[in-house]
Amino acid sequence: MGYRSVFRDGLFSEQVMIVSGGGTGIGRCIAHELASLGATVVLCSRKLAKLEPTRDEILAAGGKALAIACDIRSLEQIDALMSSVLEQCGRIDGLVNNGGGQYISPAEAISPNGWHAVLETNLTGAFQMSKAATLHFMREHGGAIVNILMDNWDGFPGMAHSAAARAGVENLTKTLAVEWAPYHIRINSVAPGVIKSSGLANYDPAVLEHLERSLPTRRLGSESEVASAVTFLLSPGASYISGATLRVDGASSLWRSHYEISEHTPAQPYNGFEE
Repeated sequence: MGYRSVFRDGLFSEQVMIVSGGGTGIGRCIAHELASLGATVVLCSRKLAKLEPTRDEILAAGGKALAIACDIRSLEQIDALMSSVLEQCGRIDGLVNNGGGQYISPAEAISPNGWHAVLETNLTGAFQMSKAATLHFMREHGGAIVNILMDNWDGFPGMAHSAAARAGVENLTKTLAVEWAPYHIRINSVAPGVIKSSGLANYDPAVLEHLERSLPTRRLGSESEVASAVTFLLSPGASYISGATLRVDGASSLWRSHYEISEHTPAQPYNGFEE
């Protein structure tokens, strides 16, 4: 399986990029794009079995990839991950904090364990991964970090835990961009809207169909459109961008129901996977 990026060949040649949650969905697509541009991609998540198929796809396409099991809620496992990457690859140029998890629930039904699990994965995990990459390598050599958020600008009823965590990550992005500027570390965020990915399998198809018709673009975003935004923020072209959040949502976060969107044929989404 090949990947056709819009960026120039060899953009990340000799560089090493870590992608948490890189085995499925948006993370898998990000990993493919970075590998297609010459990076050695390190995939990590709690379960190695979720990473191995994506690693094997990248290797079969001629790319370079490693799969390492790591629970981003565990400081010990994160430190072991960073040490292993440096031992095997010698450097850490970029980090994509894509790993996370949430579930639909009214706020009053979220248990203390459920709340802490989501916060520890989505917010604390992103901080711990960023801090570890900085202390292990980037503080002395510079680097780029991209956090994956969600479209929660007007709150997110039904996912109070994840909305709170991602809002924390956005503010963390701004704070670290200033604190770590002397280390030549850039840190930004990408906030996907509703993206057609494997994660949507958990949602009611009828609800998704209604949502798709209601969006300004009349279509969902693609994984490749998110991956391209991440790739840009990791690239030299974004050298003077830090502390920013790039929304990849087809203007859906700007739309209000009082403004009627005229009927139109949706534009074709960008898909980097060659068919």
